[in-house]
Amino acid sequence: MNQEFNMDLFLLMTCFARAVETGSFSAAGRDLGLGQPNVSRHVAALEDHLQARLLHRTTRKLALTPEGERYYTEVRRILDAVDESESSFKDNLDPSGLLRVACPTALAHVFVLPHVPAFLERYPRLTLDLQINDRYVNLVDEGADLAIRIGNLDDSALRARRIGMFERVCVASKAYLAKRGIPVTPDDLRRQDCVVYTLLSSGANWRFRDSEVTVSGRFRANSPEAVRASLIAGLGIGYGPKWLFEDALQKGELQLLLTEHAAPPVPIQLVYVANRLLPKRAIVFMDLITEVFSRIPAFNAPIE
Repeated sequence: MNQEFNMDLFLLMTCFARAVETGSFSAAGRDLGLGQPNVSRHVAALEDHLQARLLHRTTRKLALTPEGERYYTEVRRILDAVDESESSFKDNLDPSGLLRVACPTALAHVFVLPHVPAFLERYPRLTLDLQINDRYVNLVDEGADLAIRIGNLDDSALRARRIGMFERVCVASKAYLAKRGIPVTPDDLRRQDCVVYTLLSSGANWRFRDSEVTVSGRFRANSPEAVRASLIAGLGIGYGPKWLFEDALQKGELQLLLTEHAAPPVPIQLVYVANRLLPKRAIVFMDLITEVFSRIPAFNAPIE
C-alpha cells in the first residue's frame, strides 16, 4: 500500500469516525469542513476498501453494523494515538483539537456549563464536546477523553483525579412528613413512599453508615431535577447528593432526615484511560475543573 493511499485511508477513517460520533454525514461534513457529499463518498470508499458494510443508512440517522462497531473501536484508537503523538510535541503551543468529556446531568448544568464560555475563550483553537447524560460512558469504546464520575473507581483500565467529596442525604417535605411520619432509622424507609432515581448506580438500594436499605415508592424518575421537584411537591422521601437539594433545604422546602446514619462522603473524580497519553487539551480542562470544584463548599466534605 503506497504512502498516498495511506494518507487517503486516514482521511476515510476520520470521516467514518466523525459520522459515527456526530450521528450524520451532514454534521460530520460541517465538523470537518468537507461537506456532506464528500463525507458520504469517503465512508462508501472505506466500506468498499474493507469489503464490509459499516453503517446502516436511514433518512433519520446512521447506525453501526456489528462490523462497524468493531472497526470504529479500532479507528478511534488509531486517531487518538496520532492525535496524542502530535500533542506530545506541541506542549509549547496552545491546546487544540476536539476534546470529548462525559459528565452527569446535574453536575454539568450547575457546575460545569457556567465555566465553558471562559474556557473556550481562553483556548480558541480547542473544541469541546460535552456529553451530558447519566448513563455509564465507556471511554475506550466511545472515544471520550475524560469523564466526570461520581463514586469510587473500580475499573483498572482507568486512572482518576479526585476533584471533590460530597455527602449523600435523605430529605422530604414537611407536608409529606406530617402525613406519613418521620423515619427514625434507615429500616423505617421500607414503610415509606420513597422517590427512586432510576439511574443511581445502586438502584433502589440506599446506603447508610451501617446498613443498606431497599426502598420502594409510587414515583420513579431518571432525572435528578425531576426527583428534587417531586420531593418538594410532597411525593415522598428522596436520597441523593446534598448539593442537589441545597437550595430547597435553605428555603425550607425540604428537610434533612436520618443525618446520624449518613454514609461516608462520596468522591467525584475525573477519569481517563490509563494507557493513553493525555493530550494537552485534556490536561487544561482537568486543571480548570479541579480548581473550580475546590472552591465549592458542597464538594469539600471531610474525608472520614
